[in-house]
Amino acid sequence: MKTTVSPSPTFLTGGGQTAARIAAHDWRATPLGPIEDWPAALRTALGLALNSRFPTFLCWGADLISFHNDAYAPLLGDKAALGLPFRTVWCEAWDTVGPIAMKAYAGEATWHEDTPVPMARHGYPEQAWFTFSYSPVRDDDGTVGGILCTVVETTDKVRALAALRQKDETLRRLNEALTHQVASHASDRERLWRISPDVMCAASLATGRFLTVNPAFSASFGWSFDEATSRPFMDMVYPEDRDDVLEKMHVLAGGMPLVGYEVRLLHKDGSYRWVAWTISPEGELLYGVARDVTAEKHQADALRQAEEALRQSQKMEAVGQLTGGLAHDFNNMLAGVTGHLELMKLRLRMGQTGDLTTRIDAALGVTQRAAALTHRLLAFSRRQALDPKPTSVNALVMSMTDLIERAAGPSIAVRTRLAAALWTTLCDPNQLESALLNLANNARDAMPEGGLLVIETENVTLSAAQARRHGDLRPGEYVQVSVRDNGAGMPPDVVARAFDPFFTTKPMGQGTGLGLSMVYGFAHQSGGNVRIESRPGQGTEVRLLLPRHLVETPPAESADVGPPLEAGSRKGVVMVVDDEADIRAVMSEVLELQGYTVLVACDAPQALRLLKDARPDMLVTDVGLPNGMNGRQLADHVRVQWPQLPVLMVTGYAESTVMKNEKLPAQMEILTKPFAMNALVDKVGSMLSQGLGTETGAETGAEAA
Repeated sequence: MKTTVSPSPTFLTGGGQTAARIAAHDWRATPLGPIEDWPAALRTALGLALNSRFPTFLCWGADLISFHNDAYAPLLGDKAALGLPFRTVWCEAWDTVGPIAMKAYAGEATWHEDTPVPMARHGYPEQAWFTFSYSPVRDDDGTVGGILCTVVETTDKVRALAALRQKDETLRRLNEALTHQVASHASDRERLWRISPDVMCAASLATGRFLTVNPAFSASFGWSFDEATSRPFMDMVYPEDRDDVLEKMHVLAGGMPLVGYEVRLLHKDGSYRWVAWTISPEGELLYGVARDVTAEKHQADALRQAEEALRQSQKMEAVGQLTGGLAHDFNNMLAGVTGHLELMKLRLRMGQTGDLTTRIDAALGVTQRAAALTHRLLAFSRRQALDPKPTSVNALVMSMTDLIERAAGPSIAVRTRLAAALWTTLCDPNQLESALLNLANNARDAMPEGGLLVIETENVTLSAAQARRHGDLRPGEYVQVSVRDNGAGMPPDVVARAFDPFFTTKPMGQGTGLGLSMVYGFAHQSGGNVRIESRPGQGTEVRLLLPRHLVETPPAESADVGPPLEAGSRKGVVMVVDDEADIRAVMSEVLELQGYTVLVACDAPQALRLLKDARPDMLVTDVGLPNGMNGRQLADHVRVQWPQLPVLMVTGYAESTVMKNEKLPAQMEILTKPFAMNALVDKVGSMLSQGLGTETGAETGAEAA
């Protein structure tokens, strides 16, 4: 059976896209029936509506079945109207337009201007305004068969007129207020001049003197009116601030005002006060208002010191939370070392030496793991200002994994998912370590029964729209670090306050409330951002965004132990000073095996006594010596007699903590305990070689930091 498509009826000709939709619509399912059965009046009215360039809406029959033309389509928004009852199409507006439509269907034409109509055409409620007319359309028998609506939306016009009326009303009120202010201006100005707690004055750029000052000037600085106006105002400026004040005078002479300019002024009692000025130039005259902000300056300094103390306290609290796990791990490590040593002792008694090398290597491996852990803990706990540097986040996360696993405990599985070819970021690595450990501790506390903690890294490129969703971030490339758990999660009200300083959900005494606020501050100071996503019962994810740094970091140096230590035939006299007898004995024996002559001392006083009768080629000293003189002081004392003497300081503390981040003199270096003996031998040999070059007049190497 062949299907034929009937041509469009002639009354639809020229009706545009809507006419095509009418022709394609199945009208048999509507009260109007097939299109070929429609009355002539409907066809004529619909043809006129479709060909109109004015927004037109036609309804027909008792159900007011809807038609419209192309010009009306934008007014519908997301709505469908064709073939639907008028009341269904505009259900949200029926209380407004329904009575008007029914009146037109009853035969009465109406016209309405700027009528407010509630709408939901875009999926949400809105208020719109329209000017429209509803006219009855007669059927072939003279009865009303439908209604014709011509309409234009006037929302923009109505709002503009309302804004204009509001502006006119505002201007009217301002005019009334200005009239009143002008009438009382003279008396108000005089009263304000006398009673204002802020300093007010007028000065001359030409003479460099105050022309007049208010009583608050005398109250703030102790100078009377005559004293203040009879001397150059530069005499009152703190000497170190005068060059800057002279520069600002040139700015004012150019017609530019100063706002919030802070400078120190002399009080009559001889002290200096911090003053914040707002100065407006008018020709060669300057009009200024100032406020004494000395107390605020002192409070700000005290607050900065308190914040620094709180940050360090919070960091040390995090370190303290690691103590139990670290003690357990160190006991395990010590058990491994002592076990291997006891087995070696037993084997030697039995004359079995075949596996001694294997057991020695195993014991050394345990000590290296312990050393790495102590170095990481010391670096984390040290106190220092923000020090951004190119940082490999993957390497940092990998170096912290052991520490985080110990902090998390045995019931929590720690997983890392690190992106390949992760970009470098510019940040303070110690602060990033602190942030990650804080986030890991929070995740641990959210999983008291155990769970999964995931640390993930990835490269992220933010478009302008995405950057706006992150607040004040700029579009561009970022490194993202995520810490995710499947713990208790947080409700929205807690998430909203999570970054507030001192806000905590932990019991009293178990948290400072500074952890997340420190993470937030670190992220923003580094040019990034941090966001939290959490749902109760589904866990929490914290995403830390740090900007990409285009200068890549060099690969990390290998931590391998190096080749086995061999005996040698080196020459020279080396003094070894250490208060730990075991360490002192091992270092001296190793150096003697290399061929050096070794002098040993347990503290600085003993070392100085020995040096009265001996001349060393090098000094190797512990930093933390007892009995009144530490290793650095000993080195400085010895170098008074032998200025070019190479000095190697060994220490179990973080280097910057011992040396206060200062630069070491030439031929003075640090070796951090515990160290491999071949590292000691290499360092002594290298420094002695440089020392010989110095003595023969050769140019020394660069200073060691």
